[in-house]
Amino acid sequence: MKILIADDHAVLRKGLVQILAEEYPAAQFGEAATTPETLACLSQHPWDLLVLDIFMPGRTGLEVLHDVRDHYPNLPVLVLSSAPEEQLAVRVLKAGASGYLNKQAAPEHLALAVRKVLAGGKYVSATLAESLAAGLSQDSRPPHETLSDREFEVMRLLLAGRSLKEIAAELSLSPKTVSTFHTRLWEKLRVRSDVELVRYAQEHGMA
Repeated sequence: MKILIADDHAVLRKGLVQILAEEYPAAQFGEAATTPETLACLSQHPWDLLVLDIFMPGRTGLEVLHDVRDHYPNLPVLVLSSAPEEQLAVRVLKAGASGYLNKQAAPEHLALAVRKVLAGGKYVSATLAESLAAGLSQDSRPPHETLSDREFEVMRLLLAGRSLKEIAAELSLSPKTVSTFHTRLWEKLRVRSDVELVRYAQEHGMA
């Protein structure tokens, strides 16, 4: 079995390899630190599992996830992130991920998540599963679920305190394009300032 670990933090990659090697002693591991490295590794060898950090520099993990779904539709992808489940899990599952795991989860949860997605299942925490089940009875989606991936990325970075100029540099976009995404997400979330944006995020468990 071959497992590719894609994360821009070397220490975290080594830790993930160590945890999974205990669970799968015969597994072979590859590592990638950027989205281009991830896509290059995927094109060079067949893999049985991709463990993907959704927030790597350059092209976002969400874009990588879409590429993986287009070119490697049978490859299970377990997404890792430090973001709260409420902020990101539903979005990555809709984008084709097989599971979502917070980076602060216990090692046994990682092993459980990998076992489940390798068996063809989907993995989310028990807490999120209950929340999703409760949401099935609701007719409308919360406004933030209507954001495009780029609008969502801009929102996430705004909530992290980045300026529009810093966001443009991080996402390799022009300041004008970022400003357009900024305006759109205000419209979709029905807020009139970034202060109201922060309040919205807090009310929806996203900050």
